[in-house]
Amino acid sequence: MGSSLLLFGFLSMLLKLIVLFNPLVTHCFTSLQPSCRDHERSALLQFKRSIVIDKSSCRYEGDYPKPLSWEHEGDSSSNCCSWDGVECDEKTGHVIGLDLNSACLYGSVDSNSTLFHLVHLQKLDLAYNNFNFSPIPTAIGQLSEMRYLSLSSSFFFGQVPYEISRLSKLSYLDLSSNFEEDTGERFLKLVNPNMRSLVQNLTRLESLFLDNIHWDMTSLVPDLMSNLSSLTQLSLRDCGLHGPIPSSLGKLTQLSYLDLGSNVLSGYIPSSFQNLTLLTDLELFENQITGPIPSWLGNLTELTTIAFEDNKLHGPIPQTLSELQNLKILDLRNNSFAGTMKFDLFSKMRHLTYLNLGQNKFSVLFGEGNINSTLQKFKSLTLSSCNLSEFPNFLRHQNKLEILELASNSIPGQLPKWILNSSAETLILVDVSNNFLTGFQHLSTPTILPWVRLEVLDLHSNMLQGHLPIPPSSAEHYDVSNNMLSGEISPLICNLTSVFVLDLSSNNFSGMIPPCLGNFSDSLLVLNLRNNSFHGLVPHLACKDSHILRMIDFSHNRLQGQLPPSLATCMTLEYLDFSNNQLFDIFPTWLGICPNLEVLIMRKNGFYGVIGKPNNTLEFQNLRIIDLSHNNFTGELPNGYIFNWNAIKSSKTSNLTYQAKVVVNRGDLSDDYYYSLRIMVKSVETYYEKIQKELAVIDLSSNKFSGEIPAFVGNLTALYSLNLSNNMLVGRIPSSLGNLSQLESLDISHNKLSGEIPQQLVQLTFLQSLDVSHNNLTGPIPQGNQFYTFGNNSFEDNPGLCGEPLSRKCDNFEALPPPPLATDQEEDDDSWCPIELDWKFVLMGYISGLVVGVSIGDMVMMMAKRQEWLVRLRKNKYDRQYRT
Repeated sequence: MGSSLLLFGFLSMLLKLIVLFNPLVTHCFTSLQPSCRDHERSALLQFKRSIVIDKSSCRYEGDYPKPLSWEHEGDSSSNCCSWDGVECDEKTGHVIGLDLNSACLYGSVDSNSTLFHLVHLQKLDLAYNNFNFSPIPTAIGQLSEMRYLSLSSSFFFGQVPYEISRLSKLSYLDLSSNFEEDTGERFLKLVNPNMRSLVQNLTRLESLFLDNIHWDMTSLVPDLMSNLSSLTQLSLRDCGLHGPIPSSLGKLTQLSYLDLGSNVLSGYIPSSFQNLTLLTDLELFENQITGPIPSWLGNLTELTTIAFEDNKLHGPIPQTLSELQNLKILDLRNNSFAGTMKFDLFSKMRHLTYLNLGQNKFSVLFGEGNINSTLQKFKSLTLSSCNLSEFPNFLRHQNKLEILELASNSIPGQLPKWILNSSAETLILVDVSNNFLTGFQHLSTPTILPWVRLEVLDLHSNMLQGHLPIPPSSAEHYDVSNNMLSGEISPLICNLTSVFVLDLSSNNFSGMIPPCLGNFSDSLLVLNLRNNSFHGLVPHLACKDSHILRMIDFSHNRLQGQLPPSLATCMTLEYLDFSNNQLFDIFPTWLGICPNLEVLIMRKNGFYGVIGKPNNTLEFQNLRIIDLSHNNFTGELPNGYIFNWNAIKSSKTSNLTYQAKVVVNRGDLSDDYYYSLRIMVKSVETYYEKIQKELAVIDLSSNKFSGEIPAFVGNLTALYSLNLSNNMLVGRIPSSLGNLSQLESLDISHNKLSGEIPQQLVQLTFLQSLDVSHNNLTGPIPQGNQFYTFGNNSFEDNPGLCGEPLSRKCDNFEALPPPPLATDQEEDDDSWCPIELDWKFVLMGYISGLVVGVSIGDMVMMMAKRQEWLVRLRKNKYDRQYRT
């Protein structure tokens, strides 16, 4: 018996070896693989030829052009069932699956595409490609066997076709993330058909992802989910949904994932949600949800993620949350939770690794005892704005932290050495900004920080003293602004070869700017050295093709000499500020070739000379903020350049905007660095912590410009503030300025302007500040709208002006209603060609008017009080509308 078993085992092994190594046998086994149908092979190859496929279309690291491998297998004997991304039915050989996710596809797909000849398809994944804003083809409704359809993040555009509702066998549908990340514009919409029409036949759905789709706003969140009883995943993020969350969602008892984030939902969290006992992920962030966190939430013990950040939740955090022992992520930041909260509430949550409690109204209390050493190991901990007055002691025992945020508390003194040693090998983000920190304990000079993996270090707005701390070379975002650091910048700063954002502004640094700054990192986006005491020349800043430098701010220092022409090599520049230095140079016309330049500030320097004409109409065309004030420019206003400023010619900011912030995305981390600005607006130096996208400002004041104000300034209809004061301008105020419908501040004082104030300026209904003082203006001051709000100082030292608010009466003038705005041609004629008048007719008209005026004077006086009352009434009505 034993020998028989031994022989059987030997023969079995021999058979396996024969099968494994015999080519003939191997071929026989291979031949069992299904062979694809010729017409389906042809359809795949025609689809491949109809669209661009190459690595340049790849969007993310790891993407690769799958169909390129079909090129080598495209002969008639090739079996398409073996092609990358293609799956066939084992029995019939029909193509039933096509996975082209992240396949570097570019172009459009229409209903004539041979893709829709694959009528047996059960799975189609075209996510993470670029279909160039083409609509989702209606022919997709022909694929009646479809179970899995993903068109996510592929730049499809327009109405979601009704034909998708015919795919009644669908269990997975993902149309999410077809939107513009920078602006938030949604590319797809669900209007006709709406959500109800789309899903009413899709009763087998288990997963539904419709994020970032514009819905028909006439309806609230659809109360139609009861017929989707098989749903396990539902995501409606950023769809513009509003109103209360429907309680009917509580009927979807199979749900494990629910995401309603980034909408405008209001009201309380529905009590019906306590029926969702299988729920693992509940994401309601960025809404307007109110009320307390319900205590029954602690009964949903399968929860691993709770994301309630950026709402209006209030009250205490319920103790029942401690029962959620499977919880991994808890984000409650930026709500209105109040009172005190004991941190040991989280001690039972042994799997909790991500905790964000920042930006609330409570105080976090830390008990003593074994909680410090036995507490779970966090990966991400945010306790910003939690009224902390010291570093929590339990942090001594945290050695796996990757993100630590303790910003906007009241922590004084030095960072203790144990903080530097805790998680020294793992930390990638540290934010202790907006505290009262003075330095680092027990570290030598220069202070070299020990966090070897650190990418983001934010120390801004503290009381740090001494020399600049040097982060590790891995740092990508380093902000130490608004402190009391001093001395020269160590050359060790040049080791930050991966830095995106470097902000050393508002300290007491001195010496010369290290020559390496601006050239040491291909990845540098922002270089901010504003408000220090640097002296010497501006360093040579030459950008290579790979450089992406977008912002340079060297303002408020003691820099001398000229601007280096090498700046013109930085073709991605958006923001350039050299104001309040001691630079001595002519206007840098060579910067006009920087196509993205939107902010140029050179106020209070020694720039001089005539600003000539541009070489072409493309120079400086995207400028929206221009400040050349307090220099020594001469000659006429830079009319040629003003004419080029196309970005200010439209108030439609959706198309003509500058990037108000720099966004740095690195996997799970995202940094926002907002451009800030200090300019004169409404005669007051104004600080903008975040530049509004629509802000458009021209300040050419306090120079020696002469000549007339060109009429085409009236074409700059997006202007918010215009300042031409303290120059030697002559001629009339162009009536075309009445076209500047967005204007809030106009200062043309201290010039030699003459003529009357155009009546068209009354139509500037946003105008809050007007100064035409210290000129040679004559005639009546226009009356109406905002002109009622301006005081004497707006018009003083114009001997020929009369009418309110001045005490000088207009005895020989009658206020007229504003005439129609002049056309550009009329204004150009008026500005550049003097009109010859026949003064005999003028004199006759004047005498006739005087006679008539005397005869009806009594009637005018009788109507004056009634007219004044009507004016006040209109003004009060306007004020209410404006405030609203």
